Formats: sequence, C-alpha cells, structure tokens
Amino acid sequence: MDTLSAPTGGYCRDCLTPVQTGERRCPACRRPRILHHPELHKLSIAHLDCDAFYAAVEKRDNPELKDKPVIIGGGKRGVVSTACYIARTRGVGSAMPMFKALKACPDAVVVKPNMEKYSKVGHEIRAMMRDLTPLVEPISIDEAFLDLSGTHRLHHAPPALTMLRLVNKIEAEIGITVSVGLSFNKFLAKIASDINKPRGFSVIGETEAMDFLADKPVSIIWGVGKAFNAKLKRDGITRVRHLRAYEESALMARYGSMGKRLWRLAHCQDDRSIKSHGAAKSISAETTFFDDIMSPEELKARLWPLCERVARRAKKSQIAGSTVTLKLKTADFKSRTRSRTLPNPTLLADVIYTTALPLLESETDGTAFRLMGVGISSLTDADLADPADLLDPDATRRAVAERAMDNVREKFGDGAIKKGRGFKAAPKKSTPPVSKGRKKDR
Repeated sequence: MDTLSAPTGGYCRDCLTPVQTGERRCPACRRPRILHHPELHKLSIAHLDCDAFYAAVEKRDNPELKDKPVIIGGGKRGVVSTACYIARTRGVGSAMPMFKALKACPDAVVVKPNMEKYSKVGHEIRAMMRDLTPLVEPISIDEAFLDLSGTHRLHHAPPALTMLRLVNKIEAEIGITVSVGLSFNKFLAKIASDINKPRGFSVIGETEAMDFLADKPVSIIWGVGKAFNAKLKRDGITRVRHLRAYEESALMARYGSMGKRLWRLAHCQDDRSIKSHGAAKSISAETTFFDDIMSPEELKARLWPLCERVARRAKKSQIAGSTVTLKLKTADFKSRTRSRTLPNPTLLADVIYTTALPLLESETDGTAFRLMGVGISSLTDADLADPADLLDPDATRRAVAERAMDNVREKFGDGAIKKGRGFKAAPKKSTPPVSKGRKKDR
C-alpha cells in the first residue's frame, strides 16, 4: 500500500487502509472507524494520552477484571488515583475520597496502586514514541506531546498515519488503549485528545479552531481551575468567545500574567515548542552532612537551600516538575524516599519546600540521617507551571515575591537577596548573672 497516496482522503483506524473523503466504511475491512479531516495531512503536533492508565494495566494483567468497575486507590480512608470507564459512568472520579467512590459504585473492585509496574509500562510506551521522533515531551507517566514535523520521509507517511500506526501498535503489543489529539499547536492537541476518549483520535485544524473554541466553557483553557472559573463567571466570562471581547491589555490588567494566557489561548495562539528535555528525567540536589542529624529543626533548615538549588536549575532550564521527591539516608546507609504529585507542575522553591516539608516531618522520628536530597520529576514545559491559586492568595504572593527575588539575583548575583528561612539562626547571647541585692542596669 502506498501510504502517501491519500493527500485529500483519510484512513481506516483499524486496518490503516486509505479511504476516500466521504466514505463511511473502510473498503477493505468494512469497519466504520474512519479518520477524515480536510487538514489531516498538514498537522504535525500530537498529544497522546493513555485511557484510564492504571486501571487499564490492571485489567490487562487480570482478565477477570475486564467487565468490572475497577478503582485504583487506597483503603477506605484513601482517595481514588484513577478509575476505569465503567466506574466513571457510575460517578467515580479521580481524587474522590474512597468512601464516596464505594458509595457511588459499591460493587467496584479496589486495587492498590503498583507504581513500579505502571512506570515500566509508561516507559515502554515512551520508547515507542521516541522511535518516531526525538521530540517527545512527557507530561506525566501516561501522556506526552509529540512533534512529528519533518518525519514524513522518514516514516513514509504523514504524521496522522504515523500516529495511527503507533496507536495500533500500543494496543497490540502493550495491551492498553490510548487517545490522540492532532493539531497545529500544543494547546489544541491536548484539547483534541480529550474529545472522544477512550480510543479517540480527534483533529482540530487551523481553519476551524476559532469557531470550535468559541462556545466552549472558559474552563477548557489550561490554568482555569474551579476558583478562577468562579471569578471569571462573576465577571461575566463563561465562554471562550467572551474573552475575545477584551483587548489583551485589559485582561492582563484584570488577571495579571494569566490574562495574557487567556487572551492568547482564546485566540488559538500557542507558540510553545515541544521540548524533549534530553535524557533528563528529574532535577535534584542533595547534601551529605558532616555529622549525622536527627534534630527536626536542623533538618528543616537544611531542606530549604536544597529546594532553592533545584528551583534555580529548573528555572535556568525552563523546565517544571509535577512530582516532588524527598530522599533521606540514615546513619546506617538505609535509604528512605517519599514523593508527592502536585496538581500543577512547579519550578518555584517555595512550592517545592512546602511540598517536601510534610514528607520530611513524617520521617523525623528520632532517626539520625547522614544525607538529604530533594528533586522534581515528571518534567514538562515551564509555561505550564504554577498558575495563580485563588484558593490560596498567600501562595500566589509568595510566588510573585520569589520571581522578584530571582530578578534581583539575576542583576546582582545569587547572594544579593535571601529569604528569611535561608538564614541560619544567630546564637543567643548569654545574659550575665545578676548578684543578689543589686538591680540590673536599665
């Protein structure tokens, strides 16, 4: 089959046979899963997202779970990590308390997360992506952006067909399904991948993008969470088209840097490139203590400089991370590693510190430690990092202050300004004893 011979047609998503525009069934396999789009052969930015990833892997490994509602999460006091689509139709959602999930779906099978297994599968899929293009930008363990520009001759196929081949290969060799969005920028590719999950493959072209977004809820824009959405609603902005009624400067005056993002994305403008981040999987810093430390206060004091080092490297590389990891090594060389995944990627020292601190506090049980490290992983583009948090104005103010300090350091050097927690406590001065019968000098 000449895979380059269908410049105006589409493809059968099952057998990949070229299909003429307007045909509703594949002429070869007679199946109806046809991919058509006027710009199908022009677009090269893709977003691939695994469908209910953790649950899909568990169902793959245990066929008895295939037709059952499956929840991945902790015990009754835990929360839902993810749920299969059967459970989702019954009202189960990610981050839902487990007792609520089981109330909504009492016959669900609850499986404890096996992150080592999921990570292994995620890396297998990522390797398949990198066989197609070096420009793969992972967003999390189960999703990534791909830039397939210039791969037409390499794969003897346009990007759309290359992605269809990848989808079918993942399903056949890995045993799970994925959804793909194809467009001309990252913002729209991500939106497209969510349109027809599971097993979706959706396309948003340049000619239709503005009309496609116009009546979508403003929450479709990345960074518009529940609190920010409520603020926009109070201002009369509920649809993307409402944002287009304002000048960029007006939105920036009202919403700060987020206003610029709102205006640009509302107009389908997203010039972020796909960054592979080379071979880096994490950014970290660690220190070995001269003497073992067991004091909680001393350990906390040592944590902050490490967070600053990680943040400085992340900012320099324009990379953010969604997972914060604390590493400790005891006096007898036993390692302890604790992690927490954030709702949004970060490259701020303050966010890294406030995330790592509770992890450290849970380990300060009188154990003496010889080493401490902190790092961020699940790396992604810095443009996606640290949206304004309307539920925590103090966090937003700290972020603004940290960026202001970064500007000062850039001009005058790293030692030009320090945050309070970065200073070591000064030793207390001793008060001379007062003899009986004499008053202290006033």
